[in-house]
Amino acid sequence: LLLTFLSFFQIANSQSFLSTEGQNIVDEDGNNILLRGMGLGGWMLQEGYMMLSGDVANTQHTYKEKMTELIGQNGMEAFYDAWLKNHCTKRDIDSLKAWGFNSVRLPMHYNLYTLPIQDEPVAGQNTWLDRGFAMTDSLLAWCEANEMYLILDLHAAPGGQGYDEAISDYDPDLPSLWESAENRSKTVALWGRLAERYADEPWIGGYDLLNEVNWNLPGGALLKSLYVDITNEIRAVDNNHIIFIEGNWFANDFTGLTPPWDDNMVYSFHKYWSINDDASIQWVLDMRNQYNVPLWMGEAGENSNTWFRDAIALFEGHNIGWAWWPMKKLESISGAYSITAPPGYQTILNYWGGNGTAPSVTAATNTFMQLAENAKSENCTYNKSVIDAMIRQVSSDESKPYDQHEVPGLIFLTDYDLGGNGVAYYDVVDANYHLSTGEFTAWNDGWNYRNDGVDIGPNYDVIQSNDASIGWTEIGEWMNYTVDVAETGYYEMRIRTTAQGGGGGLRLQKNGVNIAPKIFLPSTGSWQTWQTTTTEDIYLEAGTQTLRLFIENAGSNLSFMQFVGPNATSDLPPYIIAGQTNVVGTRIQMDFQKPLDVSTVASGNFTAKINNSPVTVTNVYPNPASPQSVFLDIATTVEFGDDVRVSYASSGVMSTDGQALDAFFDYPVKNNLPEPAFYHPIPGQIEAEDFSVNNGFEFENCTDIGGGLNAGYTDVGDYLDYLVDVDVAGLYQIEYRLAAESLTGSLSLQKVLTNSVQTINNIVVPITGGWQNWETVTSEVFLSEGLQTIRLRANSIQYNINWINFDFLSSDDEVTKTNFEVNLFPNPSTADAFTLNFKGLETAKEATITVVNSVGQTLAVNDLKIHNNDFFEMANLNLSPGIYFVNIEIEGAVKVLKWVKI
Repeated sequence: LLLTFLSFFQIANSQSFLSTEGQNIVDEDGNNILLRGMGLGGWMLQEGYMMLSGDVANTQHTYKEKMTELIGQNGMEAFYDAWLKNHCTKRDIDSLKAWGFNSVRLPMHYNLYTLPIQDEPVAGQNTWLDRGFAMTDSLLAWCEANEMYLILDLHAAPGGQGYDEAISDYDPDLPSLWESAENRSKTVALWGRLAERYADEPWIGGYDLLNEVNWNLPGGALLKSLYVDITNEIRAVDNNHIIFIEGNWFANDFTGLTPPWDDNMVYSFHKYWSINDDASIQWVLDMRNQYNVPLWMGEAGENSNTWFRDAIALFEGHNIGWAWWPMKKLESISGAYSITAPPGYQTILNYWGGNGTAPSVTAATNTFMQLAENAKSENCTYNKSVIDAMIRQVSSDESKPYDQHEVPGLIFLTDYDLGGNGVAYYDVVDANYHLSTGEFTAWNDGWNYRNDGVDIGPNYDVIQSNDASIGWTEIGEWMNYTVDVAETGYYEMRIRTTAQGGGGGLRLQKNGVNIAPKIFLPSTGSWQTWQTTTTEDIYLEAGTQTLRLFIENAGSNLSFMQFVGPNATSDLPPYIIAGQTNVVGTRIQMDFQKPLDVSTVASGNFTAKINNSPVTVTNVYPNPASPQSVFLDIATTVEFGDDVRVSYASSGVMSTDGQALDAFFDYPVKNNLPEPAFYHPIPGQIEAEDFSVNNGFEFENCTDIGGGLNAGYTDVGDYLDYLVDVDVAGLYQIEYRLAAESLTGSLSLQKVLTNSVQTINNIVVPITGGWQNWETVTSEVFLSEGLQTIRLRANSIQYNINWINFDFLSSDDEVTKTNFEVNLFPNPSTADAFTLNFKGLETAKEATITVVNSVGQTLAVNDLKIHNNDFFEMANLNLSPGIYFVNIEIEGAVKVLKWVKI
């Protein structure tokens, strides 16, 4: 996962004009301002797709013409009076502020401010209209009340500025902006009028002169000429405000528009449907560096929550402010608000498309007026997962409850926790990158209810429904649910599902442990014929906990799960419900229906077989994650495809309520070993490209000695896993072969455990001066003996990895490890300090404490002697709000803690 780090960033909280200072946007005190904005698309200008009319009325002028034909001129005007009044109100701006935004981008339609050239009473003159200016005045007042910046964006210029008709309300039957000197003159005059009106308004953040020009303008000469004319017109009355310049072809072609011609200018680009890595924006970063000018990402959106989070983290990681698109549209899962299409609206669209009869004037008028009423935010559906992804998830990889779920009680399965893919849920497809991949991918196949990767469709169950259900499931996907259990006991779970063909299968888990037998779901004959499946005797402890619903077999739609009970105890003795190997193949996890008395576990007579041959069980012990689970260590390593079975002869293992564990014979264990792969011997060298799992890295040809490929295009959270076979436990020298052009970085070596990841080494990646200028960084690390998975995790952006090499130094017997515990608090913290509490030290030890940011820059270092139970405060850090890493090293042992300053 990508993380955003707000070090050095200030949130707008004082009245001051924004301006440029080198590559930064700053306030009058010189504080860097990171703009977090929302675009008010659909208010002054309605694009067809926002109104669900793209195939029958794609432009605003066509929509108005068709409406006028249906309900008359007066009816059309009444609708627009109501729409413009309701679509954006102070309540909307108050909400944006409360959610964490500090700016608003206003997409303006020129026809609310001045007449079209063909309607001017006197050719070449400008008639000014009050409505647009009054609306802008009101919006500015709402922004000022919330201390938010308002950026004016000419979205529809006189005549229209692009071939894409809907974006600028372009009418091919009339001269475009580029085909008419009169239209360009009116555009210049409009900006002059706006600048004159708002010159002394500090909460105007700037002027975005033209949105998404998309016209054949060779060399950009005509575009620059118009931009310069507008700039001169503005500067004649206003020297206070930033001028935002977008390139041609949807803001991304700056041919002819460099270098800047004004000393208070920002280049604005847009980004849609592409991979969120440094390479995707390197061209604008290069432009910023070459011309020493700030950047602003003026428009992005129309994708999944995963894409939103990753894109914003990318922008903020490079000190680039942003504005999202749009805040509202009809029947949307990807906007902050979804406007409900009223009954009868589809009838109108069908009629406009030639597929139905005309509704009556009264019926059509009522439908349009209800649509305008539905545009009020209080009448919209609030897509809270969208805002959570854009604001909280950018700086947090933790999940939080989507809704309050109580046990006993009913939980709609579409109300899984808020959080990213792999955190709150797992889904195979979670975003659309078709501009990078050439292939469109639907992240939510049902386009319903939520904007995550989980696929959600409609639900017409008459028994109980929230009108949505999970479908299109794939094996291995899962959803988490934070629940509040009122009372410890044994519950009955009822799950409501449907399946047209064969039914699916589910596992209910907690902390990686199955807490119920596999739930087999029936075929019901159709996708909307619902049936309830009941599972009894599920043990849940009182308090807040997270349950996971794991898809073991696909094929069913999922509506809700309901917990009934509890029973204080169960008359049944504890029995086996699941077994699985770990990915290394040396441990077997056995899960039981009841919590076990952990003091009796070791005495259990457990035996194991691989391919019907007995193997030695070397150790039996409780799973620390749950008293309902036991670990069996075995002397023989399980291989891919092996048949693994476990037996238990009744011998002393008891449940916490005093009942003996039921015996079982040759219970089949799920073999989690990956397909055969090469285990890298250690000592030895591992090439970056010889991974078993790649999460986020890309590879390129390497010119370093030995050639091959190197890993690069690094984003925070990317990782590479390697299967290794460590010959002897002990201390190893590890060499990292690295290259970084212009930024220092941070890299962790981790050990992948059954239910967690342990960081065992951290290094700083040095600046080497080029992507193929290679240096070797050396460190030391303790490694245990045997087969295991190690991980290289990127903690910062922009560096390359060629290989890692391990050389043996000394055996485990020769090395004295320092085991210690350390707690960090408060976390998160509003203070500029935190405290560490050390435990588990037998004698005083020398310790080094280092605080680093996302790109591996060292911000504070302290060397000190630590005694057991010492408290040490790191104070006066002078750090901005954001996420930091605290590295604690004591005699070769390293622990890394995350600290959040808010």
